[in-house]
Amino acid sequence: MRRARRAVASAAGLLLAFAVVPAALHPTAARADNPVVQHVYTADPAPLVHDGRVYLYTGHDEDGSTYFTMKDWRVWSSADMVNWTDHGSPLSLATFSWASADAWAGQAVQRGGRFYWYVPVKNRATGRMAIGVAVSDSPTGPFRDALGHPLVENGEIDPTVFVDDDGQAYLYWGNPNLSYVRLNTDMTSYSGGVNRIPLTTAGFGTRTGDTARPTLYEEGPWVYKRNGLYYLVFAAKCCSEFIAYSTAPGPTGPWTYRGTVMPTQGSSFTNHPGVVDFKGGSYFFYHNGALPGGGGFTRSVAVERFSYNADGTLPLITMTNSGAPQVGTLDPYVRQEAETIAWESGIETEPASEGGRDVGWIDNGDHLKVKGVAFGAGASSFTARVASGSAGGTVELRLGSPTGTLVGRCTVPGTGGWQNWTTVTCPVSGATGTQDLYLRFTGGSGYLLNIDWWRFTRAVT
Repeated sequence: MRRARRAVASAAGLLLAFAVVPAALHPTAARADNPVVQHVYTADPAPLVHDGRVYLYTGHDEDGSTYFTMKDWRVWSSADMVNWTDHGSPLSLATFSWASADAWAGQAVQRGGRFYWYVPVKNRATGRMAIGVAVSDSPTGPFRDALGHPLVENGEIDPTVFVDDDGQAYLYWGNPNLSYVRLNTDMTSYSGGVNRIPLTTAGFGTRTGDTARPTLYEEGPWVYKRNGLYYLVFAAKCCSEFIAYSTAPGPTGPWTYRGTVMPTQGSSFTNHPGVVDFKGGSYFFYHNGALPGGGGFTRSVAVERFSYNADGTLPLITMTNSGAPQVGTLDPYVRQEAETIAWESGIETEPASEGGRDVGWIDNGDHLKVKGVAFGAGASSFTARVASGSAGGTVELRLGSPTGTLVGRCTVPGTGGWQNWTTVTCPVSGATGTQDLYLRFTGGSGYLLNIDWWRFTRAVT
């Protein structure tokens, strides 16, 4: 299948996905770090902090889509908010035997050592949107259908889950309404029936010009608690949407409208919030249409760091190209997955035969950026796990930009197959301090090589 796809792509003049275009258009530019993923379109971010990492659960817009054509969900993770590891797609429509279409906005939460991912999909039997739940022992999956049928169904979308300090969990969802249920401790059933949150103008603001929907609430709720106050952040007033929020003294209200968090902007007529605290900072995730080919149906997830106002209110947050600052540095002297990326040009990822994922579809001039690499006193060599079904190529190690200081060059031979792996090592000189590292790939025409992982060896002083 892989080799067939390569042949088709070559015959088509190497027409890769739209999402690989942006950095290729600016091969010498030191690009910013928003959106956080560039090689596929992503949407509807749902962050989860676990064991020192942020796990980011997203939807996946198909290339060139003219509707919300979504077939699977994706997982990414980061220890520093800038270098994101691609964990692939551990959940798709095929996971739910009863689902027919529409892998739309969901959220994953952790409880009791297990991970529960709540997603809206179309129920094949009824033709309506329903909320399913998948479960895994790992934040990166694989996930399985926990029930074999919908958890709840009323034709509405966009589930979010909140577990209160007393252990009671709540599932909220809805467009055009806003409903909730009290989840049982098994996280796959509920008690007390479906409850409707009153959408009052005092609770959710006033919408003008639409008598059917008098409040600003549209969709995409995100509920959390901070310092005893409950926050409900939501997409407001389609279309184009902005992000607004309300607060309450309890998880079911009464809600009070507090105003705008993120104004309408970003080349996408939808938006979707996700808010999380991580390593002493607060982060706001959203989506836009910032990548070339991007728009309302080809979206990309981005993130901003923010600080709450002294009274606990949310500040006005605007979209940027720079994104969040790095938290800490990346250690080059331990194995790093090649699919851990701050920015890229021209690559894609795929499952690797030795486990995890690899970076492939690499042409001459493509590159990866890894941000804030802590070389310290210096590195003496670079080692990588590579494969090539062609004649191979070269991995150039550059600092600061794709054309920056060259500190090493590793030759990758042909290995007789794109999953026939070998390890190569080359000397390194001049890699010191904390630097942005670029792996730039060079060689002949066509695809050059795959890379699974890499690491540097510390120079002996």
